[in-house]
Amino acid sequence: MQATIKYAALQRKTLFISAGHSDKDPGAAANGYTEAQIVLEFRDRLAAYLRDKVFFGKDGQYGENLPLTVAANEAYAHDVAVEFHCNAFTTPAATGVETLSAEADYPLGNALCEAISKALSITNRGAKGQASGQHSRLAFISRGQGIIVELFFLTNPQDLRQYLANVDTCVAAVGDVLINAVCVQ
Repeated sequence: MQATIKYAALQRKTLFISAGHSDKDPGAAANGYTEAQIVLEFRDRLAAYLRDKVFFGKDGQYGENLPLTVAANEAYAHDVAVEFHCNAFTTPAATGVETLSAEADYPLGNALCEAISKALSITNRGAKGQASGQHSRLAFISRGQGIIVELFFLTNPQDLRQYLANVDTCVAAVGDVLINAVCVQ
C-alpha cells in the first residue's frame, strides 16, 4: 500500500534533509551523546513525520547518512536542502539554535530558528552567514545552496534536556516549516 502524500498537489520545490557527521566523524561529544547520534535520530524522526505529507530525499537509509561530498551534491540538486547539526562550545553556558546559510536562505533559516527556539524553549541565535561558524566555508552550503541547522548546544546540559524532553514537538515544528517552504502558499 502506497502512502498518501497530503500536500503533493501543492508542492512546488524539491526537499532534501541530511544528518551531519557519521560513525567515522561523530562531531561534538558531550553529556553522554555524540552529535552524530542526535542528528541522525532527529533526521530519521523528521523523515517519518514528512513521509506521508511531501516528497523528499534524505541522505541514506534510516540509521545512516551519506559522506559529506555526496550529501553536498544532493543539496545542490534540490531547491531546499537542510542539514542538521548540534553546536558545541568550551563554555557549557552557550545556548540556543542558529542556522548557517547563504544570505538568500536567511528567511527560511530564521523560520527554522523560530520554530526550534519555541519548541525547545531555548535562545534563538538567528540565521547567519556560513562564515559565522567555526569554518569559513561549509561544503553543504559551498555552492550557495543548503542550510545548516545547529539545533542546540550539545555542551549545554539544559539545552540537551530541553531537546530530549521536546524532540517530537521540535520534529513537528521543523517539519511544518519545511512543508510550508516547499509548497505553494
